[in-house]
Amino acid sequence: MTEAALPKKVLVADDNATSRELVRAVLEQSGHVVYEAANGMEAVRRAREVDPDLILLDLHMPALDGFGVLKELQGDEKFSSTPIVALTASAMQGDRERALSVGFTGYIAKPISLNALRGEIERLLV
Repeated sequence: MTEAALPKKVLVADDNATSRELVRAVLEQSGHVVYEAANGMEAVRRAREVDPDLILLDLHMPALDGFGVLKELQGDEKFSSTPIVALTASAMQGDRERALSVGFTGYIAKPISLNALRGEIERLLV
């Protein structure tokens, strides 16, 4: 991160603690402030509380899946320009296209490639 760049707030919503820890480490190493949620309902609540600059959202979470969280946030003008990236272990053919077609800004398959994660963060938080 350049000297002039301010730290960005990033919400990481994933029911897998190991995935959250990995993403947190990469984000904090880049100087960003990280908030976490372990399920979909918590993700919606945390997003509304902290107004993040970027949301990384697992598609398969309890309480509300990633598509449900996206739909909730899309209905709120506050998030109209917030990039929301899908994280998913079910990287089947067509999943990326489906996620992007419903409004996700980006897509990262699990297991998470650190290069892909860093690339998406850099692309969306510039």
